[in-house]
Order: sequence, then structure tokens, then C-alpha cells
Amino acid sequence: MEEIVNKVANSALLVFDLEDYYPEGQRYSIDISQWLLEGYVLREKDFRLQLQQKDWTVYQDSFVALYCSTDAIVPSWAYILVTTHLNGIAKKVYLGTIPQLETSMYQEILETIDFSIYKDKSTIIKGCSKKPVPQEVYVLTTQKLLPFSKSIMYGEACSAVPLYKRK
Repeated sequence: MEEIVNKVANSALLVFDLEDYYPEGQRYSIDISQWLLEGYVLREKDFRLQLQQKDWTVYQDSFVALYCSTDAIVPSWAYILVTTHLNGIAKKVYLGTIPQLETSMYQEILETIDFSIYKDKSTIIKGCSKKPVPQEVYVLTTQKLLPFSKSIMYGEACSAVPLYKRK
């Protein structure tokens, strides 16, 4: 009987797994229309009062996306005011959706990675993930790898899709 050999583990392929860089912490989205009159009109005095009465500690050490689900015209200062209440509580506050927040966090993380370790290597960007990785992040990762990698593939080692090969 022949010994089973893991050819993937023994290959020169380097796997770049975005899940390894996933920022741990709860994600929340806050719809500020809840503090607007009928979801559309911002009355400053009422808005400020509602923010003061809110228990912000539920967002402790979390990532928060601020947005408005209605077509209300919201002044910039309203989002800034909400952010001041989250200061020192949330790890990060972002104006937009949770997927946009995820992209923003990954952008920051990708800026800190030394991609030179992938110089002249065949690289696989791992595709299947159990954690939410926005599509934009795969594009950003590819852009970071292109100057270094000899080749880039996407997916799993057993069924990777070739994307790039240096000429």
C-alpha cells in the first residue's frame, strides 16, 4: 500500500487566506432614521436628547456602521454627533453599510502586510471562507500581490482558477 502524500502541503504554493486577517469583534449597524421625525425630519433638540438617552455601552469593543435607511437629507454633523457618543466605546465607526465597513477594515489591514514574501512565488488567494470577506477585498488583495507574485490563482489548491502569470 502506497503512502498518501499531501502534494499541496509539499508544493511551493503560498496560500493567502483573508480569514487569517479577519478583525474579530461584533458588527452593528445603526440606522439613524430611528431618531428622525417619521424617519425623515431631523429636529436637532429631539435628536440630541434621544442620543443622550441611548445606552451606548451595548457597542463596547464592536465595529459600528452608521447609515440612514430613508431618503432623508441628513446633515453631516448628525453622523459626527453619533460618532462622538461611540468614541471610546466602539473599536471603529464607519459611515456606510456593514460590507463597506468590512472593506474599510481590510483596506487598513492590507496596508500593514509585507507582500514582499510573495516575491517570485506562486500564490493562491483562498476563496472559500467561513467569515464575511467582501468581493472588493479580493480585488484589493490581488492588486497588492501583482507586483510580487510570479503567478496568482484563486480558490483552493486542488481546484484553483489561474488569474495571472508573469511573462
